[in-house]
Amino acid sequence: MTSLVSLDRLRFLFNRFRERLWLRPLVVCLLSLVAVFAAKIIDGSESANLTPVIAKDSIETLLSLLSASMLVIATFSVASMVSAYAAASSSATPRSFSLVVADDVSQNALSTFVGAFIFSVVALTAVKNAFYDQAGLFILFIVTVFVFVIVIVTFVRWVDAIARLGRIGSTIEKVESATEIALKRRLEIPTLGGISISGEPVSGEAVYAAKIGYVQHIDMKAIQAWAEDIDARVVVSALPGTFTLHNQALAYVTVSSSEQARIDYTCLLNSFQIGNDRTFEDDPRFGLVTLSEIAARALSPGVNDPGTAIKVIGSLIRLISLFNGPSKTVNENDAKYNRIAVPQILISDMFEDAFTSIARDGAGSVEVCVRLQKALGSLESLDNEEVKKAARYHGDLALKRASKVLDIDEDLAAVKKAASNPQPS
Repeated sequence: MTSLVSLDRLRFLFNRFRERLWLRPLVVCLLSLVAVFAAKIIDGSESANLTPVIAKDSIETLLSLLSASMLVIATFSVASMVSAYAAASSSATPRSFSLVVADDVSQNALSTFVGAFIFSVVALTAVKNAFYDQAGLFILFIVTVFVFVIVIVTFVRWVDAIARLGRIGSTIEKVESATEIALKRRLEIPTLGGISISGEPVSGEAVYAAKIGYVQHIDMKAIQAWAEDIDARVVVSALPGTFTLHNQALAYVTVSSSEQARIDYTCLLNSFQIGNDRTFEDDPRFGLVTLSEIAARALSPGVNDPGTAIKVIGSLIRLISLFNGPSKTVNENDAKYNRIAVPQILISDMFEDAFTSIARDGAGSVEVCVRLQKALGSLESLDNEEVKKAARYHGDLALKRASKVLDIDEDLAAVKKAASNPQPS
């Protein structure tokens, strides 16, 4: 059987590499080494005599300043980033750590500082050992000035970004952005490219997980190729975000032949990427859970920050509003992977992830209760029956919780008024 690697699988693996702090500094260091030795190429060429004469001492001075300062700045940047990561985990939720650590500005800054240090040390060594002729020294001078400009611009941008990195507002925006990307991708392919599962009972041979953990990614292309080779139909029962056990089926397989007992399910099992933690790319519900956790922590007695919970509610409204419109049903003729049936994310589960903990922990805060009722009322007005039903249910449930906790009649009356007339204000 031919092993296929889909673009979707490559995207998943690339995003995992983006979370590694060492990747970009390594790439920039390699580019720095290339730049140092590339400056030697012009020596001995026809245009070498046309280059201006640059004093060797001036280049050594610049490179010495660069090497002495970059190591200090790189160390300082690492310390600042670690502090920001700790702040994000303590003030928001540890589930947001992967998004904060993947911040492009911070990673680019660290990579630039480390790369500039490697460049200056290697270039300074080459200059002191007379590695360059006149033309090479001129090109190295130009490259050094260019590196100085990049370092200055990066430092200014990084100072502006590090002031926000790890702050609760910035973390909420990062989580919302990641969740929006995941939701839009799922709206475009609600069944991951497969066929919609009907209401009929699932049948076939159950294939169980070989590892305990969370489903992070499903390689649909590999499953489709495997199913075509053995003439089988596959029903996926564990979407990304599902916690798998040894007695929980990942999928059900139906084969047209009578030799199902001899089928090798290794390729099918390998198509399910299972890890210890949930990820944001293919698991939109994880983003909703993370936002809800941020709000719940803000509503804890030790923090008592209802404003953050209200901000999170606004993010949840924008995200769930993406489901404005009827749900799509994908038949076999329209499916990219017509041998795989995949369930869609249930709207009711998304509402549970998003609003249950906020309604529970914010039941004693009248401003949170009022904002929650207005939010659910606005979602109830969307053109999606499942969203309407879920919003109505959670609005009634939130009102019941508030009725049990709020002691002041005027506070409860304000919540009931918002529930009966949920107009934004």
